[in-house]
Amino acid sequence: MSLVIKDLTKRFGKATAVNQLNLTIEKGQMFGMLGANGAGKTTTFRMILNLLEPTEGTISWNNQKISHNSSGLIGYLPEERGLYPKLKVSEQLIYLGRLRGMEKTEILKEMNRWLELFKVPEYKNKKVEELSKGNQQKIQFIASVIHKPQLLILDEPFSGLDPVNVELLKEAVIDLNKLGTTIVFSSHRMEHVEELCEHLVILHNGTPVVSGNLRDVKRSFGKMNIVIRADFALDFLESIEGVLKVKQNKEGALVQISSEETAHKLFQLLATKGFVRKFEIEDPSLHDIFLEKVGAHYE
Repeated sequence: MSLVIKDLTKRFGKATAVNQLNLTIEKGQMFGMLGANGAGKTTTFRMILNLLEPTEGTISWNNQKISHNSSGLIGYLPEERGLYPKLKVSEQLIYLGRLRGMEKTEILKEMNRWLELFKVPEYKNKKVEELSKGNQQKIQFIASVIHKPQLLILDEPFSGLDPVNVELLKEAVIDLNKLGTTIVFSSHRMEHVEELCEHLVILHNGTPVVSGNLRDVKRSFGKMNIVIRADFALDFLESIEGVLKVKQNKEGALVQISSEETAHKLFQLLATKGFVRKFEIEDPSLHDIFLEKVGAHYE
């Protein structure tokens, strides 16, 4: 069982929002979709949800073309708030659960479980408009998962949340994934994707510029970072062959290098300069890769 996107293209007039996208997302994967604003992420989500018709290409789930009949298998958390502000939380969730074909008793059971999990059981009888943006996001998340979807699409799920609630929502997403839910989400926060996803795609102007397993993506990037802390000035680093970028701070420097050979040469040179408190090689961050692939255009 997998989500298969083949040659997916969406045009609006002369503008191409998504261009020849090919992805296979296996059941149980946590998949990250990255890109600057306007890269085509939300348009792709809306086509998966059958809210937009592709100009070209196909989308299938479990070897079946996605249609309105598939809607009960999919959960969707949009980036924009989409709740009815005048309704009470319980009324809102019962209404949306019934639209998914659930019985009221089942809805109430799941609603109470999720409200307890998110530590807000007292919000059941409050109107949506009385809640903070962060707590509205919790309720909207519950609405997207209350029917136990096989495929869950999260568009910027951590937007507007404080750090405590980010962790709470991340734990909920991880638990759902452990139970077998396939999850696709977009985020501007690279560290969230690195922490949660094994597979990802980076879109730029609707076209995938990076795609694959996160570990393989980092390995193929061909660059690495070194964290240096030393008891002497590090101004000379930029002049060393193989050093691509130096970002100095009050504690030392973060250095991007081109190869392991450069790391070896750099370590030997530093040892002749004085006491080195830290010399640590790190994999390239997703932030580095994103900026390399789309940063010039993004900025």
